[in-house]
Amino acid sequence: MNKIRLFLLALLSTVVLSVKAVEPVQRYYVLKVYHYKTVEQESILDLYFKNAYKPAIKRAGSLEVGVFRTVEQDTDKRFYVLMTFTTRSKADAFEAIVEKDAQYLNDAKEYLDASYDHAPYTRIETIVLLAFKRSGTPEVPKLAANKPDRIYELRSYESPTEKYHINKVHMFNEGGETVLFSRLKFNAVFYGDVLVGSHTPNLMYMTAFESKADRDQHWATFSADAEWKTLSAKPEYQHNVSKADIIFLHPTEYSDF
Repeated sequence: MNKIRLFLLALLSTVVLSVKAVEPVQRYYVLKVYHYKTVEQESILDLYFKNAYKPAIKRAGSLEVGVFRTVEQDTDKRFYVLMTFTTRSKADAFEAIVEKDAQYLNDAKEYLDASYDHAPYTRIETIVLLAFKRSGTPEVPKLAANKPDRIYELRSYESPTEKYHINKVHMFNEGGETVLFSRLKFNAVFYGDVLVGSHTPNLMYMTAFESKADRDQHWATFSADAEWKTLSAKPEYQHNVSKADIIFLHPTEYSDF
């Protein structure tokens, strides 16, 4: 009897461990947006991210760091810095760690000591996201083009209410929208539910392409896809996006993505 009991306990332990092993891992993302106006500001920020901030962020616990700039035609010039963390506590704590990093304080001296009338930016935004449960970790795009020639597309989908927002996230996960993006090779970098930001409720995601023409062809294929037409026509997924923003970016040479 004891042998049977021990066998059942061992079997139960194996099942529990197996369940834990397949639980989805969801990263936390911090997306910082630096707005700037001048060529001088762009140069200061670029050197700051490359030589000081990115190395310090990684020392503070970010697994990957992506740095992107808006395309030249965009009148609102911005850098986007994407950080990835395994826990919310690490995402919340990294700035305090960076501020005490002696190497960072030395490497970032020009940026940190900028005078009030020569600030390196006009404003900074910070957005905190939780990765979708079915796309829990970011992906480095497998592209052949040189980084400055690539086009990354960052999308933000706001919803009219929290309930509609949950519905749109469901459409990506259980509805299969992320699977469709994967099948059509959109090279998704991340999908995330915005937890902290100035525009909520909303979600954000980033896809990557060899060029603007490659991006346009992918979206034409997506719009014509039978699976997308069926999914987007379902009554349960209507009216779940009230505002969509599309931002085109180039990755910097030193970006991890």
